[in-house]
Amino acid sequence: MLNQIEINNRPDNPKPKIVVAMSGGVDSSMAAKLLVDAGFDVVGITMKLWGYKDSGGNLVEESNCCSLDDIHNAAIVCTQLGIPHYTLDYSEKFKEIVIQNFVAEYKRGRTPNPCVMCNTEMKWRALLEKVDDLEVDYIATGHYARKVQDPATGTWRVARAKDLKKDQSYVLWGINPDGLARTIFPLGDLTKTEIRDLAEKATLRTAHTPESQDICFIPDNDYRRFLKEKHAVELVDVAPGDIVDMTGKKLGEHDGIPFYTVGQRKGLGIATGEPMFVTQIDVASNTIRVGHRSETLSDTFLVEDLNWFDPVAEDVPVRVFTQIRYNHPGEWATLTPESNGLARVVYDVPQAAITPGQSAVFYQDDRVLGGGHIKEVVFEKKLVGA
Repeated sequence: MLNQIEINNRPDNPKPKIVVAMSGGVDSSMAAKLLVDAGFDVVGITMKLWGYKDSGGNLVEESNCCSLDDIHNAAIVCTQLGIPHYTLDYSEKFKEIVIQNFVAEYKRGRTPNPCVMCNTEMKWRALLEKVDDLEVDYIATGHYARKVQDPATGTWRVARAKDLKKDQSYVLWGINPDGLARTIFPLGDLTKTEIRDLAEKATLRTAHTPESQDICFIPDNDYRRFLKEKHAVELVDVAPGDIVDMTGKKLGEHDGIPFYTVGQRKGLGIATGEPMFVTQIDVASNTIRVGHRSETLSDTFLVEDLNWFDPVAEDVPVRVFTQIRYNHPGEWATLTPESNGLARVVYDVPQAAITPGQSAVFYQDDRVLGGGHIKEVVFEKKLVGA
């Protein structure tokens, strides 16, 4: 952990000040404790990003993020550690940036990953702006990721965590390189089991908090219900349309583009006698295209909104291990940056359900080279009517 801090021996600042983003869970709690034990000047900050009344659904099964209990837990842990704790209300900014993007992406027939947007825009950009006002040197989080330094340039890179099952480097590709230089990942060299054990030994209040869920602001994990109940105004122009096969033959009707995602099998409402999967969502024609699993395969796609930790030369192919979903195992591909700000990625082996809106993250060894959003999938066959 100490090698992530390049100023810890500087005479004019022997004790760097570090803000820890505390969610009220065990991971961020232990991140704070590890930094306190290492002798740093630590401040805990909880960002209140949303409220359950804004989400609806099952209000009993809460996730470990932004509830009053979580804020209370974070404050108690800070008291246990003898450090100050502050709560910052970023709920309006979260709606404006993360939730509005979430809704807009589904309307475009894309499948967003709000964790990427939240980490990039809220937990780094917005939080770093705030800590500058507090004259803080670093921010730290409870993410399972590591930060490594390039010995030749001195610049920092995100890298996979020791605990590969919990590794969160995939959702951190959007961090600004300057922001990464001011970031510490105290948990990167520890496993989840080790973190639980250390928290229990320290009798931290959060030692046994449950795991948080994928979409924190949708407690019942039903994004369709969330869109219909909470964002009906934005979806007023959404209309039913045709579900067609790969030849263009109509098989049924869909309820609206935002309620479907590439690779989806269940809930299509069609009877073909065999499993069918969403292969393409065509917003222009308001059509959902379905096919057999083999017809979801593609080896080529375009990526936009690129962020690089390591410089990549334009038009020069690079071999990268590429992950296209959080739970995707990753496969080798060839990446070629293009002059229009996009990158073309060609997998060695075709992959199922490459999904526009999701993130493509590029690795070399365990280091994140960079990442971006999947813009378009290139299918080998020209689709009828496309």
